[in-house]
Amino acid sequence: MRRGRKTKILATLGPASSSPAQLKALFQAGADVFRINMSHTSHDALRDLHGRVRALEAEVGRPIAILVDLQGPKIRLGSLPGGAVLLKDGARIRLVREGSSSDADVLPIPHAEVFAALKQKHCLMIDDGKIRLRTFAAKPDSAEAIVEVGGWARDKKGVNLPDTLLPVSAMTEKDRSDLDAALNLGVDWIALSFVQRADDVAELKKIVRGRAGVLAKIEKPKALESLAEILDITDALMVARGDLGVELPLETVPGRQKEITRAARKAGKPVVVATQMLESMIEAEAPTRAEVSDVATAVFDGADAVMLSAETAAGKHPVEAVAMMDRIAIAVESGPLFQSFMDAQRNAPEQTTPDAILAAVHDVTHTIGARAIVSWTKSGSTGLRAARERPEVPIIALTPSLDTARRLSLVWGLHCVLTEDAHDLDDMVERAARIAYDEGFAAAGERIVITAGVPLGTPGATNLLRVAFVGGR
Repeated sequence: MRRGRKTKILATLGPASSSPAQLKALFQAGADVFRINMSHTSHDALRDLHGRVRALEAEVGRPIAILVDLQGPKIRLGSLPGGAVLLKDGARIRLVREGSSSDADVLPIPHAEVFAALKQKHCLMIDDGKIRLRTFAAKPDSAEAIVEVGGWARDKKGVNLPDTLLPVSAMTEKDRSDLDAALNLGVDWIALSFVQRADDVAELKKIVRGRAGVLAKIEKPKALESLAEILDITDALMVARGDLGVELPLETVPGRQKEITRAARKAGKPVVVATQMLESMIEAEAPTRAEVSDVATAVFDGADAVMLSAETAAGKHPVEAVAMMDRIAIAVESGPLFQSFMDAQRNAPEQTTPDAILAAVHDVTHTIGARAIVSWTKSGSTGLRAARERPEVPIIALTPSLDTARRLSLVWGLHCVLTEDAHDLDDMVERAARIAYDEGFAAAGERIVITAGVPLGTPGATNLLRVAFVGGR
């Protein structure tokens, strides 16, 4: 099975999409990667979902990636008098490091790390930004604040601190336990929530030790300040627009999305655009026109993947949501402007042999009208470099590693095929041509462009470009 698009689709699993039949329907509709959100998943449920995806993978004969999304640290209010208090605009209130409060003018926040980092004039946002406070005094165990935007504050609602660099790890004890369970199962990607600095990603990578790809979710303003450093160390990025839209002015989020996407593409790292992409399809059978445009914008920007959250996890129309996203991506990519957008956003190659080769592959493919690029890739680096060029033809990634094939399922334009390493140059060319034919990418007599590293099987040593004719059966 091959997709009619290069942009990949992530579908989040949940009550609406966890049975074997539902998983298969989601895959057939267009899902390339399945996301498991550990905020709502037990270890037993994780094990069951993992087993069902792997069974589906064996049934369809295509590598399917599993992404486990760690919950991350959650800052929440404590217990309030009567369960809720009304905060009026302009009122002065007190914040305390307590688990509960009996005073309507005192908000309990049972997190010592908040008060350790909170400073004068810092902003606090409650319940996804519905309530906004601004501190005018701060102490080790308390703070004074003015209500800038009032409303009902309720027990245990989330607290966002966009101005505050919290002295906490991006991983909680729960996350470490969930991570251990996920790695033992052999998942392909780990998503790290609430990243603030590159050290957060480094901490996770030290534990993972290459057993899975690490994806840093950009959802805090502090992460944007360290984006270059985070990109240097992470394997992929996610534009997590939910919390990003709470902690930043909403009108700035689209520009930030483009900034993150472009930075990731320049670095040759996969980038996922997520949150509320087809939100209305949680209830409705069709999305709004604005949602269709939102998905199309991510595709035009060259994002590696677009993601569905509650639409597939808990929505009434999970398969239809994936099918809609699939149709949007196909329509955009087959339009007359798409390739000109990709070419305009191409970055100059780095001064390395692999980058020079892959830049040349892009140009040669266009000049001779080749039908596909075939990249032999063991570690995945050649496949990633080929995708970075955003060529107009599909990229077939041939790899002897099932782990690599699964991870590359997230990457733009890559059709991954598991095959043993080439034995010699003749075998490399002959097998590449045969697979391109068998997989439906090229007909007899058409040309393909092949790239690999010599000596064969050497990770990261891309130094060969070959043009080949495809023979028939």
